[in-house]
Amino acid sequence: MIISEKIFELLDKKNISRKQFSEETGIAQSTISDWKRKKTNPAADKIMAICDALQVTPVQLLADDRDGLEADGAAAEAETDYLMVRRGSEEYMLIEKYRKLEKGSRNRVQGYLQALAEDRESL
Repeated sequence: MIISEKIFELLDKKNISRKQFSEETGIAQSTISDWKRKKTNPAADKIMAICDALQVTPVQLLADDRDGLEADGAAAEAETDYLMVRRGSEEYMLIEKYRKLEKGSRNRVQGYLQALAEDRESL
């Protein structure tokens, strides 16, 4: 399956119109139509915008199998042992700060996160 076919399948599964997809990605509707009509793939520089709009990871979109096409992405995420974050995002900054901590401080952060998760579960 080519990437554009996955994109259209995800659009259908998530009930996203081509117009809405175009607005969210900044990709012209005519370009999106060309993918369908000419069976071509999007340019590489558009992949992250496409993934953001479809709420999938690049691995899910670009993988050569259909596992990444689950509507909620749960099947693909369960098999993924890494996480991608956008450079400069809040998550990225937290990871960078965590990496700079000494082992004892990392353990304290992990304990704090565990306590927060338990508090949330108890609500």
